Amino acid sequence: MSFDALKVKNDIVKWIQDWFEINGKGCKGVLGISGGKDSSVVAALLVEALGKENVVGVLMPNGEQFDIDVSEALVKHLGIKSYVVNIKEAYDGVISELNKSGIGLTPQAVTNLPPRLRMTTVYAVSQCVNGRVANTCNLSEDWVGYSTRYGDSAGDFSPLAKLTVQEVKEIGRALGLPDMFVDKVPIDGLCGKTDEDNLGFTYATLDRYIREGVCEDEEIKAKIDRMHRINQFKLESMPVFPYEP
Repeated sequence: MSFDALKVKNDIVKWIQDWFEINGKGCKGVLGISGGKDSSVVAALLVEALGKENVVGVLMPNGEQFDIDVSEALVKHLGIKSYVVNIKEAYDGVISELNKSGIGLTPQAVTNLPPRLRMTTVYAVSQCVNGRVANTCNLSEDWVGYSTRYGDSAGDFSPLAKLTVQEVKEIGRALGLPDMFVDKVPIDGLCGKTDEDNLGFTYATLDRYIREGVCEDEEIKAKIDRMHRINQFKLESMPVFPYEP
C-alpha cells in the first residue's frame, strides 16, 4: 500500500488544529529545534496548522553545538520566533552535584541528562509564552526505545508518533522543506554518533520490518524484537495501583 504523503500531511494539520481548539485555543505551539528532520517537520506542520506567528522554537545547545547553524536556518526559513537557551551551566551543575554525592555516575545517566534538561527548558519556555509542547518522536525511534523517557519522549501532543522515518521524510517533502532539513543524517546529539551507528541497523531496515514484517537478517530481526520488547514500557502510561476504597 502506497503512502500518500500529501493526504497524511493535510490530515495531521487538521488534527493539530482540532487538538488546539479543544486543548489550547489561542495558545502557541512550542518545540525544541535540533535541526534534525523530526523537529523540522513538526515545526513546519505547526506553521501550516497555526500560522508562523503562533509557533515558537527553542534551540538548546550544551555548550558548543557544531550543527546549530542548521537549527538557525530552519527557524529563519519558517519565519518563526525562537529562543536560544544554553543548557551547559545547568548540565555542569547537576553533574557536579551528582559527583559530590558519591553516587557513582553511570554512562547512561550522563547520556540522558541533556535531553531531560532540554525538555524541562522547553516546558519553561512554553509556560512563559502560553504554549503547548509538541513531541517530535517518530514511530521508528519509539519502536526500539530510541528516546529518553521524560526527555525527548515527552510532550503535550505528538504529530509523528505513528509515522516511520521514511514516512516523516515524505511528509517533509510534501511540506516543501528543503533537502538540508529532510535528509540531514540523524545524529543523537548525545555522544556524537549517528542514530544508525548506535542502533546497529539502518532505519530503512527497521521501517520495512515495522510496516511489512520483513527482515532478512535474523540477527538484526532478533535485535529489533528485543529492543522493542524491553523498551515497550516507555510508550505506556505510568502504572497506577488500582485502589478502590
